Amino acid sequence: MQISAALRLGAVLVVCLLHTAQAQDPGCKCLTYYLGKCDAAGGNAQACTCNIGVGRDTQAVDCTKLIPKCWLMKIESLGTKVGRRPKPPNALVDNDGLYNPDCESDGTFKARQCNGTDTCWCVNSAGVRRTDKGDAQSMKCPELVRTFWVVVQMKLNDTFSGSLSDLQAAITNLITSRYNLSKDSVANIELENPYVYIDLKQNSSAKSPGVVDITDVGYYMEKDIKGDNLMQADQRFDLSVNGRSLGVQEPLILYIDEKPHEISMKRLTAGVIAVIVVVVVAIVAGIVVLVLTRRKRGRYEKAEMKEMNEMQKELNS
Repeated sequence: MQISAALRLGAVLVVCLLHTAQAQDPGCKCLTYYLGKCDAAGGNAQACTCNIGVGRDTQAVDCTKLIPKCWLMKIESLGTKVGRRPKPPNALVDNDGLYNPDCESDGTFKARQCNGTDTCWCVNSAGVRRTDKGDAQSMKCPELVRTFWVVVQMKLNDTFSGSLSDLQAAITNLITSRYNLSKDSVANIELENPYVYIDLKQNSSAKSPGVVDITDVGYYMEKDIKGDNLMQADQRFDLSVNGRSLGVQEPLILYIDEKPHEISMKRLTAGVIAVIVVVVVAIVAGIVVLVLTRRKRGRYEKAEMKEMNEMQKELNS
Protein backbone atom coordinates (compact mmCIF):
# COMPACT_ATOMS: atom_id res chain seq x y z
CA MET A 1 0.00 0.00 0.00
CA GLN A 2 2.81 2.43 0.85
CA ILE A 3 4.54 1.63 -2.46
CA SER A 4 1.31 2.25 -4.37
CA ALA A 5 0.77 5.60 -2.61
CA ALA A 6 4.34 6.59 -3.34
CA LEU A 7 3.88 5.73 -7.01
CA ARG A 8 0.72 7.79 -7.19
CA LEU A 9 2.46 10.74 -5.51
CA GLY A 10 5.36 10.43 -7.93
CA ALA A 11 2.98 10.40 -10.87
CA VAL A 12 1.27 13.56 -9.61
CA LEU A 13 4.63 15.31 -9.23
CA VAL A 14 5.65 14.32 -12.76
CA VAL A 15 2.38 15.68 -14.16
CA CYS A 16 2.84 18.92 -12.24
CA LEU A 17 6.39 19.30 -13.48
CA LEU A 18 5.31 18.64 -17.05
CA HIS A 19 2.50 21.16 -16.75
CA THR A 20 4.88 23.77 -15.34
CA ALA A 21 7.37 23.12 -18.11
CA GLN A 22 4.62 23.46 -20.71
CA ALA A 23 3.37 26.72 -19.18
CA GLN A 24 6.90 28.09 -19.18
CA ASP A 25 7.67 26.96 -22.69
CA PRO A 26 10.13 29.55 -23.99
CA GLY A 27 8.29 29.48 -27.30
CA CYS A 28 5.13 30.65 -25.53
CA LYS A 29 5.66 34.17 -24.25
CA CYS A 30 4.26 37.56 -25.04
CA LEU A 31 6.80 39.03 -27.46
CA THR A 32 5.15 42.43 -27.69
CA TYR A 33 4.60 43.11 -23.97
CA TYR A 34 6.83 42.08 -21.11
CA LEU A 35 3.93 41.91 -18.62
CA GLY A 36 1.86 39.59 -20.82
CA LYS A 37 1.18 36.12 -19.38
CA CYS A 38 1.05 33.17 -21.76
CA ASP A 39 0.25 29.47 -21.47
CA ALA A 40 0.91 26.65 -23.95
CA ALA A 41 -2.15 24.50 -23.41
CA GLY A 42 -1.40 20.81 -23.78
CA GLY A 43 2.27 21.52 -24.44
CA ASN A 44 1.50 22.82 -27.92
CA ALA A 45 3.41 26.07 -28.40
CA GLN A 46 1.26 26.87 -31.42
CA ALA A 47 -1.78 26.85 -29.12
CA CYS A 48 -0.21 29.55 -26.96
CA THR A 49 -2.78 31.83 -25.33
CA CYS A 50 -1.85 35.17 -23.75
CA ASN A 51 -3.56 37.80 -21.64
CA ILE A 52 -2.74 41.06 -19.88
CA GLY A 53 -4.17 42.72 -16.81
CA VAL A 54 -6.01 45.94 -17.61
CA GLY A 55 -7.04 47.40 -14.29
CA ARG A 56 -9.17 44.73 -12.60
CA ASP A 57 -9.93 43.04 -15.89
CA THR A 58 -7.99 40.36 -17.75
CA GLN A 59 -7.84 40.92 -21.49
CA ALA A 60 -6.97 38.21 -24.03
CA VAL A 61 -4.38 39.50 -26.53
CA ASP A 62 -2.50 38.39 -29.62
CA CYS A 63 1.15 38.72 -28.60
CA THR A 64 2.36 38.41 -32.18
CA LYS A 65 1.01 41.95 -32.70
CA LEU A 66 1.44 45.23 -30.85
CA ILE A 67 -0.84 45.68 -27.85
CA PRO A 68 -3.36 48.50 -28.48
CA LYS A 69 -2.19 51.86 -27.14
CA CYS A 70 -5.42 52.45 -25.22
CA TRP A 71 -4.86 49.36 -23.02
CA LEU A 72 -1.19 50.23 -22.49
CA MET A 73 -2.04 53.77 -21.42
CA LYS A 74 -4.68 52.49 -19.01
CA ILE A 75 -2.19 50.06 -17.46
CA GLU A 76 0.45 52.78 -17.12
CA SER A 77 -1.99 55.31 -15.66
CA LEU A 78 -3.27 52.86 -13.05
CA GLY A 79 0.25 51.69 -12.17
CA THR A 80 1.43 48.18 -11.44
CA LYS A 81 3.68 46.45 -8.91
CA VAL A 82 4.72 43.72 -11.30
CA GLY A 83 8.22 44.04 -12.75
CA ARG A 84 8.57 47.69 -11.75
CA ARG A 85 10.25 49.40 -8.84
CA PRO A 86 7.64 51.03 -6.57
CA LYS A 87 7.53 54.80 -6.79
CA PRO A 88 8.96 56.60 -3.73
CA PRO A 89 6.42 58.50 -1.60
CA ASN A 90 5.59 61.99 -2.87
CA ALA A 91 7.43 61.32 -6.17
CA LEU A 92 6.36 63.52 -9.08
CA VAL A 93 5.67 61.93 -12.46
CA ASP A 94 5.81 63.71 -15.81
CA ASN A 95 2.62 62.30 -17.27
CA ASP A 96 3.25 63.83 -20.72
CA GLY A 97 -0.42 63.61 -21.67
CA LEU A 98 -0.99 60.34 -19.81
CA TYR A 99 -4.52 59.70 -18.54
CA ASN A 100 -6.73 56.74 -17.70
CA PRO A 101 -8.62 56.22 -20.99
CA ASP A 102 -11.90 54.49 -21.76
CA CYS A 103 -11.32 51.71 -24.28
CA GLU A 104 -13.57 49.76 -26.62
CA SER A 105 -13.65 45.96 -26.45
CA ASP A 106 -11.03 45.72 -29.22
CA GLY A 107 -8.61 48.12 -27.50
CA THR A 108 -9.39 51.24 -29.53
CA PHE A 109 -10.08 54.53 -27.80
CA LYS A 110 -13.63 55.65 -27.18
CA ALA A 111 -14.26 58.92 -28.98
CA ARG A 112 -15.15 60.74 -25.76
CA GLN A 113 -12.81 60.69 -22.78
CA CYS A 114 -13.36 62.12 -19.29
CA ASN A 115 -11.10 62.61 -16.29
CA GLY A 116 -13.31 61.04 -13.66
CA THR A 117 -15.30 64.24 -13.20
CA ASP A 118 -17.75 66.14 -15.40
CA THR A 119 -14.91 67.36 -17.66
CA CYS A 120 -14.73 65.55 -21.00
CA TRP A 121 -13.13 65.95 -24.44
CA CYS A 122 -12.92 64.20 -27.82
CA VAL A 123 -9.85 62.27 -28.97
CA ASN A 124 -8.53 60.85 -32.22
CA SER A 125 -7.64 57.21 -32.86
CA ALA A 126 -4.28 57.84 -31.13
CA GLY A 127 -6.07 58.93 -27.96
CA VAL A 128 -4.85 62.52 -28.35
CA ARG A 129 -7.26 65.33 -27.44
CA ARG A 130 -8.55 67.11 -30.55
CA THR A 131 -11.23 69.40 -29.06
CA ASP A 132 -11.56 71.87 -26.22
CA LYS A 133 -12.61 70.40 -22.88
CA GLY A 134 -16.23 70.74 -21.81
CA ASP A 135 -18.80 69.39 -19.40
CA ALA A 136 -20.08 65.84 -19.78
CA GLN A 137 -23.59 66.88 -20.80
CA SER A 138 -22.63 69.25 -23.60
CA MET A 139 -19.54 67.43 -24.92
CA LYS A 140 -20.63 65.14 -27.75
CA CYS A 141 -18.17 63.08 -29.79
CA PRO A 142 -20.15 61.39 -32.59
CA GLU A 143 -17.14 59.62 -34.13
CA LEU A 144 -13.57 58.55 -33.47
CA VAL A 145 -11.59 60.61 -35.99
CA ARG A 146 -8.78 58.60 -37.51
CA THR A 147 -5.11 59.59 -37.34
CA PHE A 148 -3.80 58.81 -40.82
CA TRP A 149 -0.30 60.30 -40.45
CA VAL A 150 2.20 59.86 -37.62
CA VAL A 151 5.53 61.73 -37.66
CA VAL A 152 8.28 60.23 -35.51
CA GLN A 153 11.12 62.65 -34.82
CA MET A 154 14.28 61.43 -33.08
CA LYS A 155 17.79 62.75 -32.57
CA LEU A 156 20.89 60.70 -33.33
CA ASN A 157 23.50 60.69 -30.57
CA ASP A 158 26.17 61.38 -33.19
CA THR A 159 26.06 63.06 -36.58
CA PHE A 160 25.42 60.48 -39.29
CA SER A 161 27.98 60.50 -42.10
CA GLY A 162 26.99 57.38 -44.02
CA SER A 163 24.69 56.80 -46.96
CA LEU A 164 21.15 58.15 -46.59
CA SER A 165 19.75 55.18 -48.50
CA ASP A 166 21.45 52.78 -46.04
CA LEU A 167 19.94 54.68 -43.09
CA GLN A 168 16.49 54.64 -44.68
CA ALA A 169 16.73 50.90 -45.36
CA ALA A 170 17.87 50.19 -41.78
CA ILE A 171 15.02 52.21 -40.25
CA THR A 172 12.43 50.63 -42.54
CA ASN A 173 13.69 47.15 -41.73
CA LEU A 174 13.64 47.90 -37.99
CA ILE A 175 10.06 49.19 -38.10
CA THR A 176 8.69 46.36 -40.24
CA SER A 177 10.48 43.57 -38.34
CA ARG A 178 10.07 44.89 -34.78
CA TYR A 179 6.52 46.23 -35.01
CA ASN A 180 5.20 44.11 -37.90
CA LEU A 181 4.06 47.23 -39.72
CA SER A 182 3.57 46.97 -43.47
CA LYS A 183 6.42 48.48 -45.49
CA ASP A 184 3.83 50.45 -47.47
CA SER A 185 3.00 52.42 -44.31
CA VAL A 186 6.56 53.79 -44.05
CA ALA A 187 5.95 56.72 -46.40
CA ASN A 188 9.15 58.71 -46.03
CA ILE A 189 12.37 59.01 -43.99
CA GLU A 190 14.34 62.27 -43.95
CA LEU A 191 17.65 63.20 -42.35
CA GLU A 192 18.57 66.67 -41.12
CA ASN A 193 21.65 65.82 -39.08
CA PRO A 194 21.38 64.93 -36.31
CA TYR A 195 17.57 64.69 -36.55
CA VAL A 196 15.66 61.93 -38.31
CA TYR A 197 12.01 62.30 -39.39
CA ILE A 198 9.89 59.23 -40.15
CA ASP A 199 6.49 59.58 -41.82
CA LEU A 200 4.06 56.72 -41.16
CA LYS A 201 0.84 56.95 -43.16
CA GLN A 202 -2.23 54.74 -43.12
CA ASN A 203 -5.66 55.87 -44.29
CA SER A 204 -8.97 54.33 -43.26
CA SER A 205 -9.05 51.88 -46.15
CA ALA A 206 -5.54 50.61 -45.32
CA LYS A 207 -6.45 49.91 -41.67
CA SER A 208 -8.47 46.72 -41.57
CA PRO A 209 -8.95 44.43 -38.53
CA GLY A 210 -5.73 42.61 -37.67
CA VAL A 211 -3.49 45.19 -39.38
CA VAL A 212 -0.97 46.95 -37.13
CA ASP A 213 -2.00 50.55 -36.46
CA ILE A 214 0.54 53.33 -37.02
CA THR A 215 -0.57 55.04 -33.77
CA ASP A 216 0.43 51.92 -31.80
CA VAL A 217 3.78 51.90 -33.63
CA GLY A 218 4.31 55.56 -32.68
CA TYR A 219 3.63 54.76 -29.02
CA TYR A 220 5.98 51.76 -28.98
CA MET A 221 8.71 53.72 -30.76
CA GLU A 222 8.46 56.59 -28.28
CA LYS A 223 8.90 54.13 -25.41
CA ASP A 224 11.78 52.38 -27.16
CA ILE A 225 13.67 55.62 -27.87
CA LYS A 226 13.20 56.74 -24.26
CA GLY A 227 14.65 53.41 -23.11
CA ASP A 228 11.36 52.17 -21.63
CA ASN A 229 11.06 48.95 -23.64
CA LEU A 230 7.56 47.43 -23.60
CA MET A 231 8.72 44.16 -25.14
CA GLN A 232 10.78 41.38 -23.60
CA ALA A 233 14.17 42.28 -22.11
CA ASP A 234 16.04 40.35 -24.80
CA GLN A 235 14.24 42.28 -27.56
CA ARG A 236 16.29 45.45 -27.54
CA PHE A 237 15.60 48.41 -29.79
CA ASP A 238 18.73 48.61 -31.93
CA LEU A 239 19.12 50.84 -34.98
CA SER A 240 22.15 49.51 -36.84
CA VAL A 241 23.50 50.66 -40.20
CA ASN A 242 26.08 48.40 -41.84
CA GLY A 243 26.89 46.81 -38.48
CA ARG A 244 27.23 50.10 -36.64
CA SER A 245 24.72 50.73 -33.87
CA LEU A 246 23.29 54.26 -33.78
CA GLY A 247 22.02 55.64 -30.50
CA VAL A 248 18.87 57.78 -30.59
CA GLN A 249 17.17 60.11 -28.13
CA GLU A 250 14.60 62.90 -27.71
CA PRO A 251 11.56 61.34 -29.41
CA LEU A 252 8.73 63.60 -30.54
CA ILE A 253 5.55 62.05 -31.95
CA LEU A 254 3.17 64.17 -34.02
CA TYR A 255 -0.34 63.10 -35.03
CA ILE A 256 -2.26 64.37 -38.08
CA ASP A 257 -5.94 63.46 -38.39
CA GLU A 258 -8.18 62.93 -41.38
CA LYS A 259 -10.25 65.89 -40.16
CA PRO A 260 -8.94 69.21 -38.75
CA HIS A 261 -8.84 69.41 -34.97
CA GLU A 262 -11.28 71.65 -33.11
CA ILE A 263 -9.02 73.12 -30.43
CA SER A 264 -9.55 76.87 -30.11
CA MET A 265 -7.63 79.66 -28.34
CA LYS A 266 -10.29 79.88 -25.62
CA ARG A 267 -8.67 77.42 -23.27
CA LEU A 268 -5.03 78.38 -23.37
CA THR A 269 -3.15 77.74 -20.16
CA ALA A 270 -2.49 80.65 -17.83
CA GLY A 271 1.22 80.52 -18.66
CA VAL A 272 0.64 80.84 -22.40
CA ILE A 273 -1.86 83.66 -21.88
CA ALA A 274 0.63 85.47 -19.64
CA VAL A 275 3.34 85.23 -22.31
CA ILE A 276 0.97 86.56 -24.97
CA VAL A 277 -0.09 89.46 -22.71
CA VAL A 278 3.54 90.38 -21.97
CA VAL A 279 4.41 90.36 -25.67
CA VAL A 280 1.40 92.52 -26.56
CA VAL A 281 2.15 95.00 -23.75
CA ALA A 282 5.79 95.22 -24.88
CA ILE A 283 4.73 95.95 -28.47
CA VAL A 284 2.21 98.60 -27.38
CA ALA A 285 4.79 100.20 -25.08
CA GLY A 286 7.30 100.31 -27.94
CA ILE A 287 4.79 102.01 -30.23
CA VAL A 288 3.91 104.58 -27.53
CA VAL A 289 7.58 105.41 -26.94
CA LEU A 290 8.16 105.76 -30.68
CA VAL A 291 5.19 108.10 -31.09
CA LEU A 292 6.20 110.26 -28.10
CA THR A 293 9.78 110.45 -29.34
CA ARG A 294 8.63 111.64 -32.76
CA ARG A 295 6.32 114.23 -31.22
CA LYS A 296 9.11 115.62 -29.04
CA ARG A 297 11.43 115.71 -32.03
CA GLY A 298 8.80 117.53 -34.08
CA ARG A 299 8.22 120.11 -31.34
CA TYR A 300 11.96 120.68 -30.98
CA GLU A 301 12.35 121.18 -34.72
CA LYS A 302 9.47 123.69 -34.79
CA ALA A 303 10.91 125.62 -31.85
CA GLU A 304 14.32 125.67 -33.48
CA MET A 305 12.90 127.00 -36.75
CA LYS A 306 10.98 129.73 -34.88
CA GLU A 307 14.13 130.87 -33.08
CA MET A 308 16.07 130.94 -36.38
CA ASN A 309 13.38 133.09 -38.00
CA GLU A 310 13.38 135.56 -35.13
CA MET A 311 17.19 135.86 -35.25
CA GLN A 312 17.02 136.48 -39.01
CA LYS A 313 14.48 139.28 -38.54
CA GLU A 314 16.68 140.97 -35.93
CA LEU A 315 19.69 140.88 -38.27
CA ASN A 316 17.68 142.32 -41.13
CA SER A 317 16.42 145.16 -38.98
